[in-house]
Amino acid sequence: MKYVYTAIPDAEVPHSIDEHFQHLLDTYVSESNKVISTWREFREADLDFRPHPRSSSVREILKHQLLSERRFFGEFLETPEPVPELVLPAQLTLESATARFLELAKARLDFFAQQDAAWWMTEVSFFDVQRQRIWIFWRRVLHTAHHRTQLTVYLRLLGTDVPSTYGPTADVVWEGADPTNTVEAAGRK
Repeated sequence: MKYVYTAIPDAEVPHSIDEHFQHLLDTYVSESNKVISTWREFREADLDFRPHPRSSSVREILKHQLLSERRFFGEFLETPEPVPELVLPAQLTLESATARFLELAKARLDFFAQQDAAWWMTEVSFFDVQRQRIWIFWRRVLHTAHHRTQLTVYLRLLGTDVPSTYGPTADVVWEGADPTNTVEAAGRK
């Protein structure tokens, strides 16, 4: 894949003490990079955009992303996190939200790298049920992807380019990209 912007380069991803869990760190970095790339496509004038009165605005999604990651990781996975009152920038702008998201994501990496299989497989409270930490981690990644997808739809509705996340888009292509848009492509081995 070729991305226009990479907030956390591969060289900054720590190595897990248990190689079986390196994919967690790599995926968290990859998904965080995609969130930041999506956020960077908005303009300050877009922060209050919402496609429907019952939809969240761009600003509300950024705020939710910052606060809910703090809760998932801090409360359920017990990562060292700032107190909730310090999670949001004093003034929420695209630049301040993106910088804060990046800062918080980077801070979690070393903690995750130090966790062994027993830690990842331990069941802990998740709202009103018990789940393994690894399940909660993946649930967070999916939740993040959900909100990033919301925002890519918003970008399209605003007439703004949609960045590449898992491959080429209508706006971002490169030589060698091989999207699966045909039966023939789906049958390749």
